[in-house]
Amino acid sequence: MTDIILLAVCCGIGTFALTVILSRIIIPVLKSKHMGQKILEIGPRWHKSKEGTPTMGGISFIIAMTVMIVAAIVAISLITESVPTGLTITFVYALASAFIGCIDDLAKLRHKRNDGLTPTQKLVLQIAFSAAYIFCLAYTGGIDTALYIPFAGISLELGFFYYIFLLILAVGIVNSVNLSDGIDGLASSEVLVVSVFFMAAAFLKYGCTTDGAVGAGILGASMAGAALGFLVYNFHPARVFMGDTGSLFFGGLVIGGTILLGTPEIVIICGFMFVMESVSDILQVSYFKLTHGKRLFKMAPLHHHFEKCGWSEVKIVVIFSAVTAVFCVLAYFGLPPLYAS
Repeated sequence: MTDIILLAVCCGIGTFALTVILSRIIIPVLKSKHMGQKILEIGPRWHKSKEGTPTMGGISFIIAMTVMIVAAIVAISLITESVPTGLTITFVYALASAFIGCIDDLAKLRHKRNDGLTPTQKLVLQIAFSAAYIFCLAYTGGIDTALYIPFAGISLELGFFYYIFLLILAVGIVNSVNLSDGIDGLASSEVLVVSVFFMAAAFLKYGCTTDGAVGAGILGASMAGAALGFLVYNFHPARVFMGDTGSLFFGGLVIGGTILLGTPEIVIICGFMFVMESVSDILQVSYFKLTHGKRLFKMAPLHHHFEKCGWSEVKIVVIFSAVTAVFCVLAYFGLPPLYAS
């Protein structure tokens, strides 16, 4: 376990350093290519000042994490004499999610508007990649079809229907993290908190006694380094945005980390604020249609509502991250006592 913890520390520090260095190199390149963010007219009026800020900055931490995770996979293979299959498949899934975001970002930049892929196109790709991810995990024995109920201490065997549940959960969480990336530093800060939860669960709760826990610990450490490194440039006032490339990548890691821990349903708790972003958006659209034009929130998703209420971006980031931390503590105590393998 000591070797794995040392490896995780190296992963976190390495990812942080690489992200900072690569961001410093990539930001001027993005500016020179005129890869600036377009701001929606319907958004808060003060966001217009952000128009032109370089986007797709998530490329920096994606490259950094790829280097460190590949190195970690090789190291784990040497230490344990077995390839960490779950970690490998999960990281490939995150890269696939980033690929969707990259296509979306490039389409937005090419058309010089804030609309890239259509919602249907994006959803079809996400369902396809998520289904492939779940199939690969199931094929390699990385999924238990019993649904664990946190705090109740019971599991419900769902059989094939568990895969349907997991598919919906994966697509939902990836998009929820994407929705959170609406103000400076919000998505990065919340991902940082969730990554600490992954490390605590892997190292403290499960003691790295399983391949999944080892994978979650390494993933969490590298995620923390990526999020913290990107915050150097993304915290208010942001000098770069991660774009859908980065937010969908982080979304894949968030759901992937909980799957590695053997309890993907716990993401509803540790990722509570991500979930609330999606819920607020769904409620806003539904209420608007049902009432023929009335709004439940001043603006959706949720962080924009608080902006309209007069909260500063920094205040929103701090409070949302603090709430995420509280729910991550709850999630920690809601994990099953025994690893579901």
